[in-house]
Parts: sequence; structure tokens; C-alpha cells
Amino acid sequence: MSIQITDVQEHRIVIELLDSGEKRPLQREQFETLARRIGDATDAFDLERLPSDADPYPAVLSLHPRFEIDEREGLIHESDEPGPSRLVQAPETETERERTEPDLAVYADTLLLTDALERHDVTDLSGLETATLVNLYTLLSDVQRNADDLRQDVADILLERIHHDQPIHAQFGSVQRTSREYRSLRDEEDVLTTLEDAGIPRERVTSVDSSKVDEALEVTELRPSDVYEIEDREYVRKTDVDEEHKETRLQGLKDQLAASDDPEAAELREEIDELEARIEDLTEFSSPQEFHAE
Repeated sequence: MSIQITDVQEHRIVIELLDSGEKRPLQREQFETLARRIGDATDAFDLERLPSDADPYPAVLSLHPRFEIDEREGLIHESDEPGPSRLVQAPETETERERTEPDLAVYADTLLLTDALERHDVTDLSGLETATLVNLYTLLSDVQRNADDLRQDVADILLERIHHDQPIHAQFGSVQRTSREYRSLRDEEDVLTTLEDAGIPRERVTSVDSSKVDEALEVTELRPSDVYEIEDREYVRKTDVDEEHKETRLQGLKDQLAASDDPEAAELREEIDELEARIEDLTEFSSPQEFHAE
């Protein structure tokens, strides 16, 4: 059975059957039960004892190096000595998953910021030259703006996939759908009338509107200081970005990365380790329960 894990949540994972393109959710408790039954078996567990719709469970479980399926005999067993992981086998679509440079502003700015952070000791900002601080501030501002735009795009998609009180966990953290109440007053006259009917005088809830005060100042000889408490606060504001210089520096970094002698095998091993750790986390069972289908 050819499968692909497409999503990992707290109580389930979602797989795609590559032969048909069908997506199916697999419950964590079912993995728990299957692992217990395999452990209780004298030698190996007979897969024919499973319901017909439970076929994906042993297939996913066998991705873990401690579980192995004998497809000829229709058995699955657990070994005390972890064997080679099936994750090491490159999928047929591996070429489709090669790393590519995303066409995103935040990616370019983050690469430039990373380079700047590596070249300067930012633990002692007071010791840096003014020009260096200007560069850092500009890049930090650009990364913040572009990252927030991308974060909102990601959040919009997540809202379509998660439900209340169902946190989703991933390698770097967890998210949960939540809600926040926003209020806006109804028509002013309707609000005042409603409150008056409830015994609240208008004077108790009305206040000075700064926008209306500004309009009044324009038609009088009053100065702003006559009606405002004014305090000057100084701050740093980004006024310009040298996009041409950023692009030149970015291309230089790309050329350095392209000429790097670091073996690609090390990167592949790291990715495999991450995938194996992900599967191991999925198969850490507790509180065994029975298959619902039986």
C-alpha cells in the first residue's frame, strides 16, 4: 500500500492513498490498540484479524523501525532491535520535493538578516557602527512586515482546517483555534436613547470626541495646546530601502551557498532523522483502547 502522511494532529494523522488520491484520518487510539495486540502476540500478529478498513494502520506503523510487515505471510511483528527504516527509501516523486528557493520577500530579507547577524556581534549593539545599526533596523523592519503578511496568509488556511478545542501539534509548536470578541457601538442616538430608557443620563456616557475637537480648532483661534496635553516622543523611522544593494548582496549569498562543499548526504540524513522522530512520536501509545470497528 502506497501512502503519504499529509497532516499530524493531536489525536489523529491524515494520510493520502497515493493509488487513489483518497485522504483518510487515522485515529491515534487505533495505533495504540494495534501496537498492544502486536506486543501480546506470541510471535507475530495476523493482519487478517483486522477489519478490512484498518489496512492503513499497519502500513503506517511499519514505517517505524521497530515494526516490520511480512507481506507474503500477512503478518506484522515488533522487534527488540530496531531495523532499517523504510523512510530511507526515496519515494518515486523525490524529484518533485527538491528544495527550491521560494519567491517570497520574507525569504530574501531573512537570508540577508541572517548574514548580517552572523557578521556582527549583536549581543553588544552599543559597540556597532551607526551604519551597521541602520542596516539591521532596516532588515528587521522588512522581515517583520513581510513575515506578518505571510503569517496571516498561513492563519487563514489553518482556520479552514482546525476546530475549537482541538490543538494541532507539529515539530516546532502547536496551534489552536480560538475566538475574540470585537465590539462596535450602534448608532449613537440609538445607544443614548436605550441608556436613557434604562435610567442612565446622557452626560454620564458622553465624552469629548478628539476628531470633532480638531474640526473646532480649525475654525477658531485656539491653539492645540489649549485643549491637548502635548508630549513630544522621539523614535526611529525607516525612510528608505536600497533594494538594488539588497539584491546585489543577496545574489552574493546565493552564489556562496551554491558553491558550498557541504555534502548533501548530511542534509538528507537530518531530514530522515526528523521524519523517523515524527513517526516515533506518533507511535508512543498510552491508555490502550479497542478498535471501534470490532
